[in-house]
Formats: sequence, structure tokens, C-alpha cells
Amino acid sequence: MSTVAFIGLGNMGSPMAANLLKAGMTVRVFDLVPEAMKSLADQGAFVSSTACGAAAGASVVITMLPAGKHVKNLYLGNGSDKGLLDVVAGDTLLIDCSTIDAQSAQLVAAEAAKSGIEFMDAPVSGGTAGAAAGSLTFICGGSDAAFERAQPVLKAMGMNIFHAGGAGAGQVAKICNNMLLSVLMVGTSEALQMGVDHGLDPKVLSDIMKVSSGGNWTLDKYNPCPGVMETVPSSKGYEGGFMVDLMVKDLGLSQEAALLSNSSTPMGALARSLYVNHARQGNGRRDFSSIFEQFAPLKK
Repeated sequence: MSTVAFIGLGNMGSPMAANLLKAGMTVRVFDLVPEAMKSLADQGAFVSSTACGAAAGASVVITMLPAGKHVKNLYLGNGSDKGLLDVVAGDTLLIDCSTIDAQSAQLVAAEAAKSGIEFMDAPVSGGTAGAAAGSLTFICGGSDAAFERAQPVLKAMGMNIFHAGGAGAGQVAKICNNMLLSVLMVGTSEALQMGVDHGLDPKVLSDIMKVSSGGNWTLDKYNPCPGVMETVPSSKGYEGGFMVDLMVKDLGLSQEAALLSNSSTPMGALARSLYVNHARQGNGRRDFSSIFEQFAPLKK
């Protein structure tokens, strides 16, 4: 594992790549945004002019991209453009940390297998704070061999590493998790606002619920009410963090998955509708905890 290529340096990818550098690994980076690469270069990364250039000769390739179409285009190529599978060596380990549909992950894994290349989907949970702290959870889908090979590089970026099953299983588990997260965020937001409407201090109410039967991750780590927690997006104008647009994407994936398996997900469907409406009001690039504002009284 002499060289790791990291492609996709957004809010999550950039701190993840930085943690690989802190672990003493040689890291090549590529992103369509030059400023994102400069930040990593200042920390010791080698900047590549193309994604294929970063991946060629690397022992491990990690990708963090917005959607399934981007993952397929990058790995499989697009028209006359080569894909990563055209340039990496047969013993390269490919790890995609994007949150995408399971079918896209399975397609790339199958194409990689034709060349004897191990591909693993490994979406993450923990948000930007977890990415910066190196405490992410990795939810992996792929072979036992790929999972074992990935341990050193994943441990440099996270604390909890799970093997959910074969190709695509990581994506299914991640989509289930994010669907539940959205439901928890909506429920927490409406409960806190109801307390505020009755004159309660939201911090006191949060402390009560955290140790009561309503306790959940959003109360413990990511309170949606401004001023309750200093370091979370709600106290920073809902800037940074996990964008509403990305939550809408993940909830769309959850409902597509529900249709495929004939699963009943009424709460997930309602959460998607609420987040779509929130995005349509111009909140797409704000943190997903800004859904709290949907329950606040209208400003006069």
C-alpha cells in the first residue's frame, strides 16, 4: 500500500485524504476544483492533472463522488474517455466511498472482476466532523479478501468498519441508515420547536430528551436548533455539513430500493417529501438540519 489515489475532494473527501497523509501514506489527489487539490498539496499530497493519472500505478484507489452516474463514468469510461479500469493494475484495490444505488456499485464490481480487480463499495457515516476526526464508520460491500486488504487504509480514516456483505451491500445498509437519520432529524426538529412554542429552553429540553426515551443521535451529536450546540451547522447558519440536496438524493435512493424489494417505508417517503419541499424553497446547499426551520413560526 505504497501509494493511495484519492479522487473527489469535497466536504468529506478532503479531510479523509488529509487523514491518510497524517497516517504517513503517499497520497495522490484529483478533483475538478483546483482549490480543493491545493489544500491537500499544502499538506503533502501529490496533485494529478487527471483522475486516471492519479490512479495509474496506485496500490489503492479511493473515490468519493456525488452520484452513481459519476461513479460509472469514472470507473468504466465515457465514450472516448478512458475509465479507471483501463489504467489501474490488476492488483489495485478500488474503494468507492460514495453513496449511490446498489445496482451501480454491483455493475462496476462486475466489470472490475472481469479483469481480476477487487472493487469494494464503502459508503461512510459520521458527517464532516467524523471525516475530520478520523472517526468515520465505513459500511463495506465486497469480497472477504477486499475487505481484509482495505483495513489499513480504512482504519486511517475511521473507527468503525463493517462488512455488510457482497457487492452493493454497503450501499443498501447506508441507504437504510440515512433514511432513518432523516426521520430522526425531522422528528427531533418538530419536537424541539413544539417545546420552544410552549416557552421551553431548547437546550434544557434537549438535555431532558437525550437521557429519556426520545434520545437519539441528532440530539447527542447534531442538534438542529441554533445555539444549543456550538460546533454543529445549526449554530453556524446551517453552513457546511451534509447538504439538503444530498439528503434528497439519498432519500430518493431509499425509495427506489423500497420499490425493488416491495418494502413499506411510509416514514421514509414522508421525510423525502419534506426534504424535497425544503430544497425547492432554496435550501438545497444548506445543511440537512436546517429542516428545523420548516417548523418555526413564520417571520413577520
